[in-house]
Amino acid sequence: MEDDLNSSFGFVLHDIARLLRKNFDKRARTLDLTRSQWSVIAHLMRHDGIQQKMLAEILEITPTTLVGLVDRMEKSRWLERRDDPSDRRAKLLFLTPKAKIVFEKLKKMGKETREEAFKGIRADEREAFMKTLLKIRDTLSDKKQP
Repeated sequence: MEDDLNSSFGFVLHDIARLLRKNFDKRARTLDLTRSQWSVIAHLMRHDGIQQKMLAEILEITPTTLVGLVDRMEKSRWLERRDDPSDRRAKLLFLTPKAKIVFEKLKKMGKETREEAFKGIRADEREAFMKTLLKIRDTLSDKKQP
C-alpha cells in the first residue's frame, strides 16, 4: 500500500490540505480577501504586534513578498505598521478593528469547512485522528508534548 501514491501518507495529507484550502477559499471569497490576506489576519490574531520579518518567516515567504502584501492590506485598513521601539529599522504589525471583526467570520467559515470535512466521522474518531496528527506534528517539529 505504501507504494501506491494514492495511499501514501504525504500525498494524502497534501491533498487534504489542498482541498481544505480550496473549500475555505470558496467561502472566504465573499469577504473579498485573498488566501494570503486571510492567512496574514489569522497569524496576526495569534501574534499581533509581531515584527514583519518574523511574520514572513512564519508564513514561509520572502520579506519582500510580505512587504507588498502588507502595503495592500494597510491601504485597505486591515492592519497597520508601527515603529518597533527596540529596533528603529523594524516595523511591527497590528490588526485593525476591521480585521478583528472579519476574523470572527473567518473562524465561522473555518468551522463550516471542518464540519464538512469530518462529515460522517464519529466524534471519538475525530479526537483520535487529531491526537495522532498532533503527535506527528510534534515529532517533526521536535516539540515533545507530555
